[in-house]
Amino acid sequence: MSYQNQRRVVVTGMGAITPIGLNVDEYWNNLLTGQSGACPITYFDTTNFETKFAAQLKNFDPLNYMDRKLAQRVDPFTQYALAAADEAVKSSCINFDLVDKTRGGVIFGSGIGGMNTFETQHKRLLEMNGPSQVSPFFIPMLIIDIAAGRISMKYGLKGPNYATVSACATASQAIADAFMLIQRGNADFILSGGSEATITPMAIGGFNQARALSTRNDSPQKASRPFDKNRDGFVMGEGGGVLVLEELSHAVKRNAPIFAEISGIGLTADAHHITDPAPGGEGAIRSMKLAIEDAGIQLTDVDFINAHGTSTAANDKNETAAIKTLFGEHSKKLAVNSTKSMTGHLLGAAGAVEAVATIMTLKTQKIHPTINYETPDPECDLYYVPNNAIEKEVNVALSNTFGFGGHNATLLFKRFQQ
Repeated sequence: MSYQNQRRVVVTGMGAITPIGLNVDEYWNNLLTGQSGACPITYFDTTNFETKFAAQLKNFDPLNYMDRKLAQRVDPFTQYALAAADEAVKSSCINFDLVDKTRGGVIFGSGIGGMNTFETQHKRLLEMNGPSQVSPFFIPMLIIDIAAGRISMKYGLKGPNYATVSACATASQAIADAFMLIQRGNADFILSGGSEATITPMAIGGFNQARALSTRNDSPQKASRPFDKNRDGFVMGEGGGVLVLEELSHAVKRNAPIFAEISGIGLTADAHHITDPAPGGEGAIRSMKLAIEDAGIQLTDVDFINAHGTSTAANDKNETAAIKTLFGEHSKKLAVNSTKSMTGHLLGAAGAVEAVATIMTLKTQKIHPTINYETPDPECDLYYVPNNAIEKEVNVALSNTFGFGGHNATLLFKRFQQ
């Protein structure tokens, strides 16, 4: 099937629960003004931890989105998923009584899932008189697919429904799957994205042992510094993001708001190392190239890249190398930024909240900064929109996410044109 004959897919709703905003508008405004979400961890005692800070949610109350009974029976990662879905559905103006809910789906992932639940219930098992103290809701609170299931139950959506798991590429791959299913006619609309809640002792301890986290405890808000020479690791974040993807004629028929068009995806594997990217960003090159070819456009049509940009030594230099290799001279004309400089790294939710930021760039023609960029790195020499937002004409944008295990995903969004 040629690109011209495929069903077109647009974004008609967005929701974001992030460390710098609990809705899309607040999140976007804080991105534009360069606000960091990093702060000392308050969820547990960090005395014996190398890293004592993270990008926590501020003032999140699940009871603003669900009743107390449900809130107590779902892990925080599912709470964040339901909250982001609530905003996305409202912003899409969709009336579920007027659409075919068997043609609506949910594809929603998490990199790790119910880690809070696992740690809490394991402690009960060991300290409170054995397995009889483990919650009967333990398994459905823990498993990754339950967020997708809960969203579908809330809205009565009976089309495709499952979870993706590919570490930090999770949400982007969920969105890519939703795009493909709508393109081929399996659904008319799909709620898609990811959520994560891993600011826990085991997660922070584990990433510390892997030497992946920043230990800049004296200045947490300066810790996430993608592409800066003095970066020393990523900052853990948490939250969730949801996009409502919809077939174009279905959206037009119900007079839906259209924020952007998604017209290309690229999914590849490094097949190289469990944590390190392939040398020169070889997998990332192919991921971006496939997304551009899928959209039927030229390399020179791309204006902007929302980078994976983790603030780790290996990722930042390899992603930079990948962009330069693929785009050649055009790479000098690209604006490249990292949302993680402010939100921290939301792991399995990163692709969703960064897709929201990418779409807001297309919508507003503004590009948020990469904050904490102070000392240039000779191996990272692109234009990273340092420290201050800019206005720029952006018609085509890429959003990159790369995960442990060598998973690569690129989403290509365009300004919508009828």
